[in-house]
Amino acid sequence: MTDLFSPPDVFKCLADATRTRLTLLILREGELCVCELIHALDDSQPKISRHLAQLRSCGLLVDRRQGQWIYYRLNPQLPQWVNTVLETTLQANQPWLHNDAQRLDAMGDRPQRASTCC
Repeated sequence: MTDLFSPPDVFKCLADATRTRLTLLILREGELCVCELIHALDDSQPKISRHLAQLRSCGLLVDRRQGQWIYYRLNPQLPQWVNTVLETTLQANQPWLHNDAQRLDAMGDRPQRASTCC
């Protein structure tokens, strides 16, 4: 599994601004569904879903289905160095993520997560 998370592979996966924004928002919240991410980034469902699929295929994210919702979270098997890089990036770049976070925080009718999950 460590071969999957070589520095070039991780940074290549995050080299797109949309994928970085998605990853950092998910890190910030712990878990988000597709509809929340669409609202936060103010972008189309096909574009968001395509980027989420790329993040999932490179191993950074995992998903789960709860009824009609699909939720994304960081892969719990990420090496510690990846978690450290992501945490540091999130903390050091709050202004860059501000508008996305503000839209997410203002979103009404966010889906309810099952209290027994994850």
